[in-house]
Amino acid sequence: MNDTPGWASPGSAPSEGQGTNVPRPSEPADGNGQGGNWSSAQPPAGQWSPPSAPGAGPHTPPPASGWGAGGPGPGPGGGPYGPGRWQPPAAAKPGVIPLRPLGVGEILDGAVSTMRAHWRTVLGITLTVSVIAQIAIILIQRFLLPDPVEIDPDATGPEALRQAADSAQSTLISSLPSVLIGMIATLITTSVLTVVISRSVLGRPVTLAEAWAEARPRLAQLLGLTLLLALISAAILTVGILPGLLLGSAAGAGLALIGFLASSAVTIWLMVRFSLASPALMLERQSIAASMRRSAKLVGGAWWRTFGVLALTWLLTFIVSLIVAIPFGVIAMAVDGGGISSVLTDGSMDFGWPFLIVSGIGEVVISTITYPLSAGVMALLYIDQRIRREALDLELGRAAGLPGYDTGN
Repeated sequence: MNDTPGWASPGSAPSEGQGTNVPRPSEPADGNGQGGNWSSAQPPAGQWSPPSAPGAGPHTPPPASGWGAGGPGPGPGGGPYGPGRWQPPAAAKPGVIPLRPLGVGEILDGAVSTMRAHWRTVLGITLTVSVIAQIAIILIQRFLLPDPVEIDPDATGPEALRQAADSAQSTLISSLPSVLIGMIATLITTSVLTVVISRSVLGRPVTLAEAWAEARPRLAQLLGLTLLLALISAAILTVGILPGLLLGSAAGAGLALIGFLASSAVTIWLMVRFSLASPALMLERQSIAASMRRSAKLVGGAWWRTFGVLALTWLLTFIVSLIVAIPFGVIAMAVDGGGISSVLTDGSMDFGWPFLIVSGIGEVVISTITYPLSAGVMALLYIDQRIRREALDLELGRAAGLPGYDTGN
């Protein structure tokens, strides 16, 4: 067994190529209900419980007849909860999560625990990438972007529409470099942090150099996956809005709004369905198309739960970003008196170096906190779905070398 937790078999499904003496994960349940939620080769009933100490595991004999039925225990009759009842031992926890299906709080806690346990590696990659990205964004904003379009507040009719269109176009052009740089920075940090999280689940240390060496070969495919999902989203939104825009009347505006709402709902549904494609691509060495199919199977039947976890993560990152951005924004405005004067006099956003530098520092702080949280939740959500559907906890236990998970006779 290599250092990766069994889910990284290049060019094949995770359960392919395993021996007959190894419990093989069943295929994920898809939309037609085929496939079970447990491994296709579970141990016989009564002979296995999640190990919590040496001697407990898949091949441990059942306890004496008095266990849970009059044997030692705190409850009446000796059992923990009374006669005939017993409490299964706690799941093994070699790393940041217990090897069992996870709750939402445990997923979030696992992401934070990874940041604490591997803070040197996490801080090294996020801080380095964030600083480089912000320097590039500041230089582009200062020297390459066109000046903002001036809008006449007294303009009416077609002239006002033309100015609004020009302003929207200028805003889009100005934000595009920042979006692209941010996307590349997210790709790099997500790929490396996914490797760090996969090791932290097993309780194994990992250096930045080791994580980068393992993640680097997958960056091109991860970039392709990200661009493909972005193009799919843009195409769906365009199809929904374009008919209303072509009409160009009040009815067309209403149709465009309805189309926008409908296409947004379809886009959200698809993006949640493909949300686990990135960790599948990284940890299973899958192709772009295969990782999207894997994500669709893993999310199938658990769409609302996946959506809830992702929405909660987005809300937390938004709150953290707001808490950090507000004080840095106030400080940036305070140290850049010229920028404030330009806003108050003519409404232009011509901020100088002090504003750009202070606000850039704030963005670095935000990225350093939110990148590991988002990447950790995504990877742990993927692991949780595989534990629920494919008994990945058995494979993780063997990879971690836990007592009782060895399949040898």
